[in-house]
Amino acid sequence: MGEITQKEVLIWLNSLNIGNSNIEKIMEYFIDLRDLWISPAKEINSIKSIKNEIKEKIINNRNSDYIKRLFSDINKHNIDVITIYDENYPEGLRYIYDNPKVLYKKGSLIEEDNLAIAIVGSRKATSYGKWACEKFAKELASIGVTIVSGLALGIDAIAHKSTIEENGRTIGVLGNGLDTIYPKKNLFLYNEIETKGAILTEFPLGVPPLAFNFPLRNRIISGLSLGIIVIEAKEKSGSLITAHHALEQGKDVFALPGNINSIFSRGTNKLIKDGAKPLLDIDDILEEVYQLREKVLIKKKKKINHTNFSDTENKILKCLEEGPIHSDNIVYKTGLDISTVNSILTILELKGVIKELTGRVFTLY
Repeated sequence: MGEITQKEVLIWLNSLNIGNSNIEKIMEYFIDLRDLWISPAKEINSIKSIKNEIKEKIINNRNSDYIKRLFSDINKHNIDVITIYDENYPEGLRYIYDNPKVLYKKGSLIEEDNLAIAIVGSRKATSYGKWACEKFAKELASIGVTIVSGLALGIDAIAHKSTIEENGRTIGVLGNGLDTIYPKKNLFLYNEIETKGAILTEFPLGVPPLAFNFPLRNRIISGLSLGIIVIEAKEKSGSLITAHHALEQGKDVFALPGNINSIFSRGTNKLIKDGAKPLLDIDDILEEVYQLREKVLIKKKKKINHTNFSDTENKILKCLEEGPIHSDNIVYKTGLDISTVNSILTILELKGVIKELTGRVFTLY
């Protein structure tokens, strides 16, 4: 192997299970990471911000044979590695707190995946939770939104599966290395996601699904998404950790209201009490996440067949294609009188083409 690159040093550090926060400290000390590879042991031992056991691990594993074995294993498993140095590093993760410096990937990430919503929830979902998860995953996938989740049992699996059934894209974020499929029941889903999106993890090969890995991966789930839906969650739940990460990252959190007698709705109901947005309809998401609202408007423009409507109806529909609009503004833009506008709006509502949001503001359905 030729001269080592910064990217290779970063992947090597990650493979030693040093941990993201310690890697960050090392990157602050060695502005050019290649210096870590060639610096004398004395200099590495002088770094005060990391523990001695980590320094020893670095010093003892700086050899070409280790690097060759490492990249041979990665290639053998058909894994792509993306680092913070790469242009194709996901934009949603680049500026979050404690962003992962290395990501292992199977499948593909495309530009459209920047328009993503995360769906998380209980591993032991109720029939109500399963129904709601499938509904929102399919409705979002149908308008081209990528669905992100954690490939666990329950709500995660339903979110991924429903998206694939709708021929949409989905991203699964793991709490272990890509050479381990966990839970094993999701083997088929794992393979499907690889062809219909991507599977990501910050954990190197050989890392098992340890309990403390899952709270860490939750910041990646929220970081990749414009907003997060919590379908069902107990009062103390990993889904609430994901919601907390989303709030820290300035993302919208949507929670499915549930029966106050259900332990699986205590977490979501508490989120709503604390300020999360109650999720009753997909429009609750579209009204808050402007990037998705713009996408829906474009899609709706393509869908409307103007030959099915009268000239007067089309005048009003063209106003609505620009976005939600008050009836008084429709009068101003079209030059039609208020009684005609109100009459046509009623007809278009009956035809199921438009709907009133609030206070005489209308939008395409």
